[in-house]
Amino acid sequence: MPMRRVSVHLMRAAAVAGAVLMAGAAYATTPAAPADANVATSATLAATSPAAALTVTDLAGRTVKIPANPHRILLGESRLLSAVALLEGPKPLARIVGWQGDLPTMDPQTYDAYAHKFPEIRTIPLIGKATEDSISDEKALALKPDVAIFSVAGHGPSRYNALVKQLEATGTTVVFIDFRVHPLQNTLPSIKLLGQVLHREQQADAYIQFYQQHLAAVESVVKTIPENQRPKVFVDMLAGVWDAGCCHTAGKGNFGEFVDAAGGRNIAAGLLPGVLGDISMEQVIASKPDVYIATGSRTKPGLASLRVGAETSEHDAQASLAQLVARPGFDTIKAIHDGRVHGISHNYYDSPYNIVAIEAFAKWFYPQQFKSLNVQATQDELYRRFLAVPDSGAEWVDAPLTQAAQKEAAR
Repeated sequence: MPMRRVSVHLMRAAAVAGAVLMAGAAYATTPAAPADANVATSATLAATSPAAALTVTDLAGRTVKIPANPHRILLGESRLLSAVALLEGPKPLARIVGWQGDLPTMDPQTYDAYAHKFPEIRTIPLIGKATEDSISDEKALALKPDVAIFSVAGHGPSRYNALVKQLEATGTTVVFIDFRVHPLQNTLPSIKLLGQVLHREQQADAYIQFYQQHLAAVESVVKTIPENQRPKVFVDMLAGVWDAGCCHTAGKGNFGEFVDAAGGRNIAAGLLPGVLGDISMEQVIASKPDVYIATGSRTKPGLASLRVGAETSEHDAQASLAQLVARPGFDTIKAIHDGRVHGISHNYYDSPYNIVAIEAFAKWFYPQQFKSLNVQATQDELYRRFLAVPDSGAEWVDAPLTQAAQKEAAR
């Protein structure tokens, strides 16, 4: 199911997240960081005493207890596997006792990649489909989890869902994390928090260091580029298959933060009242973006869409991007007319792997300044060091397949 048009749940969650951005994974007795504190500061907050380590503050601003020895993990959205897998090493599914069905529905390629190596993924009990209102409280409670991990916004249980109190009444530790609303502020605090709650502090710290090093390398270049020399960027989210048509995008948050971090100017930042929403084709054309980026994660029969992700070839990714930019009227968008066209997996919109997207954006915006940046090497390192499944497909595409190549492939 696609993200809803600036939904009430998302707006509420964005407000909650904004109020607690820098609380992050800080311990309950740690003073709150300033509202403009950077990610590195938020990610390195530490306990002030051994006693303080008994509780943490989650990304919804709630004080929660760290369970002594958690064996049973319940996920709201099953796509949160991306975060848990970073910390669980060679056995990413070992402690997961249940989740929603959004991963096989919205990212079947990644689900299949895990199923090839861990067939038991297909037997994990479902507590619902891909929406909050599909969740069965009874099924969730029957699993008797030690820890329940939910997102501050998305398709899973929200902050004030009755299931939260029901789980806590049974002794389950419920924590909220955020990779979706404000990923630049909240990715590392969320990883830090999960490391503490799941007793995987060493693994969390290793990923935090990896992330910070790669982000700092991008920032060191971007900070030298004057604002008026930065490219204007349009991110066409779920291009071709968004239920409301053209054009779904991100404003101040989500993919918009990746644009900012990589040194671009997001054309939708001043057009949307919230984190996510729709703008018209006329607004896109009038904004004259220098760079066009499509995102994709699913297909619909008869519609052009971006095919990227696990188990997808580079050729198929390029061919799908070519179909998207060939849609009637899209050649009137400046970036497409100029050939500055790229595609990337939509699933970075809610994933701690978003540092890869930031690097890809930086290289697309400034090919000369980032000539030596190897985004694939970053992706390879992430999978090699932190994940139990191989990197098996094109998660981004630098350019559409040329017309000549398309004709050759059609023969």
